[in-house]
Formats: sequence, C-alpha cells, structure tokens
Amino acid sequence: MAEKRDYYEVLGAGRGASEADLKKAYRKMAIKYHPDQNPGNAEAEAKFKEVNEAYEVLSDQKKKAQYDQFGHAAFEQGGAGGGFYGQEFNMDDLGDIFGSMFGFGGFGGNAARRNGPRRGRDIGVNIQVTFMEAAFGTTKEVSVGVIDACETCKGTGAKSGTYAESCQQCKGTGQESVIQQSMFGTVRSVKTCSRCGGKGKVVKDPCGTCHGLGTVRRNKKYEVNIPKGIDNGQTIRLAGKGEVGENGGDYGDLLVTLHVQQDRVFVRKGVDVYCDVPITFVQAALGAEIVIKTIDGEQKYTVKAGTQPDTVVTLRGVGIPSLRNPKVRGNQVVKLKVQIPTSLTERQRELLCEFYGEEHLTDPSDSVMDEKKTFSKRVKGLFKE
Repeated sequence: MAEKRDYYEVLGAGRGASEADLKKAYRKMAIKYHPDQNPGNAEAEAKFKEVNEAYEVLSDQKKKAQYDQFGHAAFEQGGAGGGFYGQEFNMDDLGDIFGSMFGFGGFGGNAARRNGPRRGRDIGVNIQVTFMEAAFGTTKEVSVGVIDACETCKGTGAKSGTYAESCQQCKGTGQESVIQQSMFGTVRSVKTCSRCGGKGKVVKDPCGTCHGLGTVRRNKKYEVNIPKGIDNGQTIRLAGKGEVGENGGDYGDLLVTLHVQQDRVFVRKGVDVYCDVPITFVQAALGAEIVIKTIDGEQKYTVKAGTQPDTVVTLRGVGIPSLRNPKVRGNQVVKLKVQIPTSLTERQRELLCEFYGEEHLTDPSDSVMDEKKTFSKRVKGLFKE
C-alpha cells in the first residue's frame, strides 16, 4: 500500500498556515481536481479524495493537533485513517464553491440565507408628465398593486388569538439535513425545510383573510413629488413603498420612472431649451422688435438689421432648472427662421425690383441716400412684420 502523503503537502500549504489559509488552499485544490472538472479522470478523482481527506483532518482543531504531533500514526487505529470514504463530510464548506460552479443546490450556507430576513421586492411604475411639469416640478398620484402584510393577522398568518408554532421537523431552523451516499462517501447537505418552507414556523389555525400566508395583494396610492428639472427616463425612488419583506425583512422600494411628453415649441437638451422663431424677410433686413416665447412666458427681443437666415441667438438663464440646484438654470437657444413670402402683389413686386436696382447704385450722393430712406419707409408699409 502506498505511503500517505503529508496532508499539508496535499493541500499545498505550509505547516504554519492559518485556518483561513488552509481553507483557501483546500478550495483551490478541490476545484482543480473535482470530478466535474475532470470527467473520466481516475487520477484526478483519487487526488480529489486525498484533498478532502487532508482537509477533513486539518480543519478540525483537535485532529490537526494530533496530526501535527504524531502524523498519520495518530489515526491508524481507526480515527481519520479511513480517509474520505466512511466519513460523514459536511458540504457546507463546499457550498459557496460548487453551488454556483456545478449546480449543487441546497447547501447549508444558501439555506441559512434563505431562512434569514429577506428584503421585499422593488415595484416599478411609469408615469407621464408634460414638458412644463418636468421643468418646474409638480405632484402626481400613483396607484400600484403590491404584496403587503395582512392587516388582520399583522403578517403572522395565524388566526386572531392564535400564533404560529415552531416547526417540529426542522426545530424552527427552517432547514433540514439530508444524508446521502455518493461516490465520495457519506455526504450531508442542508436544504430548506419541506414542511415550513424555510420559515421555521407552522400555522395550524390560519388567518381567514390571508389563509395563513401572512400577506395579501392590495392597491396602494402614493403622492410622488416631481422635482424641478427632471428629465425623460429618470427614476424617482420611494424608499419602503414596495412589497413586504420575508422573515422580518425590510420593505422594498417603489421606483417611479418619468416619461416626459414632447412640446410643440420647445426641445430640451440637458438644461438648455431649443426652439425656432419665424421672422419676415423685412424684419431680417430692416431690423425689428419681436416677441419670443420662453418657458417662463413671452420675452421681447430686438432683431438686428441685416440678420441672416438661421441666425442663432441665446437667451441666458431662461432654460431648465438644474435638478441638483434649481436656482441654476440653462439657456434658451433660438434659431431665427426667415420666412420668404410665396405670393406678392404687383406693387410689391415693383418695389422689390426697384430695391434690387437700388442695390446696384454706385452714386453716393445725398439725393440717392434720401431716395433709399424713402424706399425703406415704403417697403415697411407694404410688407407687414
């Protein structure tokens, strides 16, 4: 019979290794030689058994002390010498490794988490607001269907005057052990109690409202404060307004997602507002005072003479309030769209032709300049701004 290898050597750890170092080394070797990682590899299977045998000894402080003093001789009379076969191996240490890698469900660590307090589920709801409501804030009422604690039994699931009793099958732990024989020997795993469903308690006389569940589905209404400057697609979180938790866990949250309706005049980009404002070609050529619509109302603006089509002007501080600091606002960016008339009277055509001719005059005399001024007045009278 081959001589047993040193357990520290098997795990790839030094004799002065701490408990945490031993566990880390064990996990590394167990993953390396696990049969699911090495299908049909007899050598890997043998090493996997050897790794588990070594860790079974070194993870037990009493056995480790004996091994450190006497080596393998400490267990030759039937202690740990039987190796992995014949031992009851607790799979809790492997649960966090193999549970996710190889699909081993129901280990102790996971079951313990299932039996502990669990936060309730978050609920999402969508609401629509207008462009102006998003810009300046508002209040909206939302109605949502949630799983909530039963008011009749206060979430216990038991009829009034009675109470839930500790589950006898799992002794109130919400977990039960399962012993199985496998190719690696006797394996003990832990799973959620089949009788109480992991709650640790059993309701013998259930509440008539929730039928022993402790929860009911109901509609709840909440007022949602829409802050100034919120944008399309952003979400407001109402803490604790979601569904009830399990085993004393906190309520989930209500997540309200905003959908901002498009405006007929304004387009938003960040905190800036964009719009087009039409002006006549006479206003563009001669200059004029016009009225521009902003999200605050109307504002006067003086168009300079000789303004070209698609000229962009910026109105400072009349844009969207900042979501972080409502006192800070964006700008309004205005594009002046020069409109060309599509139908002219005969007299208007004559004046435009006359104007076109004036543009080619080269005589800078006063009489010519006076004639131009007179012509400008006539154009203003014929083309309404």
